[in-house]
This record gives sequence, structure tokens and C-alpha cells, in this order.
Amino acid sequence: MMRFSKTLTALTALLGAGAARAQDEVLSELPLIGIPHDNGIAFQFAATELAEDIHWLDSWLLVIITLIVIFVTGLLVWVAVKYNAKANPEPARFTHHSTLEVAWTIIPVLILIGIGSMSLPILFKQVEIPEADVTIKTTGYQWYWGYEYPDHGIYFDSYMLAEDELEEYGYPPEANLLATDTSMVVPVGQVVRLQVTAADVIHSWKIPAFGVHMDGVPGRLNETWFQVDEPGVYFGQCSELCGISHSYMPITVRAVPVEEYEAWIEAAIEVYASDDTVDPTIQLAAAQ
Repeated sequence: MMRFSKTLTALTALLGAGAARAQDEVLSELPLIGIPHDNGIAFQFAATELAEDIHWLDSWLLVIITLIVIFVTGLLVWVAVKYNAKANPEPARFTHHSTLEVAWTIIPVLILIGIGSMSLPILFKQVEIPEADVTIKTTGYQWYWGYEYPDHGIYFDSYMLAEDELEEYGYPPEANLLATDTSMVVPVGQVVRLQVTAADVIHSWKIPAFGVHMDGVPGRLNETWFQVDEPGVYFGQCSELCGISHSYMPITVRAVPVEEYEAWIEAAIEVYASDDTVDPTIQLAAAQ
């Protein structure tokens, strides 16, 4: 109850502060990305270089597996037609064919080497974090997210909005179960170092449009990065089964131009960087 009271106090202060309220006006000017839509079967819009790489790799893997399926299906049809009992009443008596055995060993190895040569550089890019412009730590709780900007002493929690609260925060009905009362705010065109952990059970911070999927494990600090190319409000969800309300801890990230991000930082410092807003992880440790 103490944690909830402190969070409610911070949210009330945010809604009442004129400078901090200005950040909500930015929301109406940004496109909402990641909302489900009719007949949607493809990836979400790629908002980062990491997501573009994943889309490119997926496209090439689809080409490779399609060629393999066509080849194997054609081979099965050819064998069934040419070597059935009616067309070939006198079956062959040999049990080995060295050329075929070498071929079906070497060819799959070459295919795997080709796939590895494409996928490993993309994997390494995700874990080799470039020099960051912004560092944000996110902590998963049952069942909400906490965000900390250690360079500015900012910490706040992010809870899913109820359906009747969407309009008040500027979201359309389609954002139900996706929108949160507060958002992670990041600058467009700058490298964000993301640190992910959890306070109770394993959670997973995932934004499909960013190509980011990182587990938060209690007692560990995992890191990844992203750089958003386009302004917008991006949605994600916890992607690790974490309890009864797992499906009700969405993620909202607001990517804004650098000037607006700096203005938000100044407003957020006034609201969140105070002795009254304490990281619940610290509270939990103190209680134990």
C-alpha cells in the first residue's frame, strides 16, 4: 500500500504540474504504432536499425526455406512417380550411394553456414552496445514496469490504463490493454542503453517495432540498446509468463525529438526526482 500511495502521489503531482502536463500534449501529435489492426499478419513497422536487420534476416530465411520445401516436395513427387511398383517392377538391390550420402551431408552444412553468416552479425550487433546518449533502467514487477533515468535521478512506475481512462490520457479505444498512465520517453536519433531487471519473477521487456526483446531476471542486470528513427508512441508487452496478470502489464514508449525530450526531462525532474518518489526495489530491500 505504501508503494501504491507514493506512486499515486507522484502521478497526481504530474497531472497537476503545468510543465509536466505539457508532455501529454505531445501525445496527440505522435502516431500510435503497434496497435493491432484487421488483417495484420506481417511485422510491425521497423522503427530501429535492429528491427530492420531482423526483418531482412526473416525475409532471406523465408526465401531459403521456400526453396528447400520446393526442392524436397519435387524430389518426393519425382521418386513417387518414377520408382513406384507399377513404373519400376524390378526394384534395385543396392543399399548405399556414396555420392548422395556426401551430398545430403555437405549441402545442409553449407546452408547452415550461410544462415549463420547472416544471423550472427545481427545477433552481435544487438549485444555490442555503442556509446550511449541516454541510459534507462527498467524493472519488471508483478504486474507493472518501473523506469529509472539514473543520469537525472528520475524514477516512476507505469501502470496499464483502464478502458474508461484512455480518453483522459489522449488514447483511442484501440489502445485498450496497450496504453499506460506514464511512458518511457526517449529522444529520436540517439542511442538508448536499456538495462532490464526484475524485482520478483522473470519478466521480459519487448517492443516489436524496436526489435528489442530482453528478459528481466531478479538479481541480474541485462543490457541492450536501440535508436528510434521515427517519432511516435510505440507499444509492447511483457513477453514472459509472470503470473495471473501477465497480460496486463503493457509497455508504452514515447519517442520525441531531442528538444522535446530535453523539455520533458526538465519537467520530470521536478515531479519525480524527489525524496518522496523512491524506487520500489529500494523500499523492498529496506523492508527485508
